[in-house]
Formats: sequence, structure tokens, C-alpha cells
Amino acid sequence: MEQKYKKFYVEWWRIRRSTLYGLIALVVISAGLFFGIRWVIDNEMFANPELGDIPKDAARIISFEGDVRITRAATRETVVVTKQMYAAAGDTLQTQADGRATIQMIDGSVYTIRPNSTVIIRDNSSLFGGRNVRVALDDGQLNVRTEEQPENTRNVVEMLDSETRLRGQTDASFNADPRSQGSEIRISRGSVETTVGGRSTTINENEFAALEKGKISSRENLLRPPRTVGPANASQVVDASGRGASVTFIWQPEAPGVVSYHLQVARTPYFSSDSMLVDRGSISNREYRLAGLTPGTYHWRLKAVARSGQASEWSEPARLNVVRATASPNITVSDWSVERLGGDVYLVSGKTLPGLVIRYQGREVFSGSDGTFRFQTRSTNNELSIEAADDRGNRAGFVISLSTARVVRRF
Repeated sequence: MEQKYKKFYVEWWRIRRSTLYGLIALVVISAGLFFGIRWVIDNEMFANPELGDIPKDAARIISFEGDVRITRAATRETVVVTKQMYAAAGDTLQTQADGRATIQMIDGSVYTIRPNSTVIIRDNSSLFGGRNVRVALDDGQLNVRTEEQPENTRNVVEMLDSETRLRGQTDASFNADPRSQGSEIRISRGSVETTVGGRSTTINENEFAALEKGKISSRENLLRPPRTVGPANASQVVDASGRGASVTFIWQPEAPGVVSYHLQVARTPYFSSDSMLVDRGSISNREYRLAGLTPGTYHWRLKAVARSGQASEWSEPARLNVVRATASPNITVSDWSVERLGGDVYLVSGKTLPGLVIRYQGREVFSGSDGTFRFQTRSTNNELSIEAADDRGNRAGFVISLSTARVVRRF
């Protein structure tokens, strides 16, 4: 039997020349777009220009607040920090009264520059597998935290006429005062080796050392900051009289040998001079009463002074809110929503003015830039009390039903 084969014929002469040219152009353009996009991504053309052009081995400013400035060594240009940036060798960082910056160095150590401080990055480089970090503290306070470090890593802080090499797993605080030509070193974890006047000394965990006139003038156990007792952090005081509230600040020492305390009360968490209400040292008691606090938000902190003259670090600032006795009709909350997540756990949300403090069950959240807020809570009751307040002491309280998300009453 004769086999039959199917035959296909393509009539090439029937395809227009313009169609062929169009197909070729489409392939060329597609290939160009593909390789162009890939080149842009590989070269980080859409990256933040400040971080995209970061020099090799530069330190990174990972967080900041307030007024922080960098003077570039290469151009002598002073730049105000408004975003995450880098700090190269030779650059100078300055924090103002409300400024603070946290920097990560090449060896993974974290440097926190406190307010009113000047720091120069001397070195932050890698060479033959090693890591070299060298920083000069000209004025102010610097906190340093290191983790595990290989043997060929050097992390050094210069301060006046001394230099201190930090070891791994160390938390250290450095203070330099060029006016008195004195400096201080506090070690709360790990140890350091300090060289001053040609002599090297190891300062260990929980030790304090004062440096003066080219030598270690005193060395003793580290004095811990006082523990704030009352008012508790984020507590609320009602101005019932309308003439200002009276508040008694109470604290306890964390170590024996304390002879006096220094108390600061301010309207901002930066404790800048223009916001300070109380800046008093040589307090021998463990409490201080302050009257006439008008509605608003206040911050307070303490340091202890030992008989030897050693002063502790400042305690962690505590916040106090003075509010008016009556609720403000200007503060309203809408779009209440309650979602039961299971058992006695609820997700509560709403909308109010931007930046308000939302308090519930002793906790706080803030409303966002659009006024919305959301929090998760646990309650065995069917009702939940929520308060919205601003930083001027105005407030409004709401009791909402967790089953219907309706406002039961206001307070």
C-alpha cells in the first residue's frame, strides 16, 4: 500500500517585508529593555543616593532624633541629618541639646552619641581580614556596645589624652569635658584597656574610672542611677482645682554610699534648657514635691552622687501626664470597630485627631497621621474604658461595648 504524507507549505513571499522588520525591531527593543532594567537593578540606580554612594567601610547612622549634624572631611560641608546616612573616616558628628544618634561600625559595634556631644570618626576600615575602628570623643557623652569580636579586631575610643581599647561583649560609657580637662569611663559589662600617660590599665565590669591630668585620678565600683518609684511611668494626675496639680517625685538608690541626687523635670524628653522646669542638684532627700503643674506632658530623671564625688548615669526618663478634671468636647472618636479574635482577646480600632495618646488598661498607643489607631487587648468584661488625650492635658474618655462596638457612656 502506498503511504501518504501530509505536506505543509509556507508561502514566504506572501509575508510583507514591513512585518518582518517589525518583528525584528520588537525583539531588539524587548532585549534592550530586559538588559537595561537588569543593569539598573544591579547598579542600585533607584537606591537612596546617600546610601547608594556609601564609601567602602563607612559607618552607618541607623537611627537619630533631634538636631544631628555631620561635617564631611572631604568637603568641609556641614549636613543636617534628616534620614539614614553614612559617616566616613574623618567625618565629625555633632548633636545639639535635643539630638541623639546611633551608629553601627564595621565590626558590628554600636555607638550612641548623646546630646551636646562631638565625635570624630578616625578610622573604620577592614584590612587583611581585620576590623579597625577608632573614634575620638571631643566633648559630651558616648555609649558603646560591642559583641563577639575576632582577635584581629581593634575598637578604640580616644578621649583627651587617653585611648581605650574595647573588648568583645562590652558595654561602656565615656564622658569628656574639655573645659575641665577631665574625663570618665564607666563599664557596665565586659572590660576595656585604657592607656593614659604611657601606662595601660584594665577597667573591668561594674567599675568607674576618672581621668585627669594625664592619669587615672580615681577608680571605684560603678554607681548605678537611682530607681524612680513614683509617679509611675506614663501615669496620670488630674488637675482637680484648675490651678495646677501637685506631684511628689519619689525614688530609691540602687547602691549604698549615695550622699545626694540631681533631679530634672522638663516638658520635653530631650531635657533641653528651654524646656526645663526643675534642674536641681544636692538633694539629700529621696523625694521632691512640685506644685502648680498645668495640664500637659512632663518628663523627669535623676542621677546619684557618691561620697567620693562619682556621679551616676541619668536614670531612664519617666513620663507624667497632667490632665484636666473635665473631658474636652473637642476630642471625639469615630469609626469604632471591635473584632473578637478568640476567647477574651479583642482587636479594637477607631479614628480621632492625629497624634493623640490612646490609653486603655494601663497601656498606651498613639493615633497615626490620619488619626486612626488600633490595639489588641484581653478583657473578661463586656465593656472597655478608653481615653484619648493630647499633650496639653485635654482628654476624653469612652466606655465601649465589646460586643456591639458602641459607646455606652463618656467620662
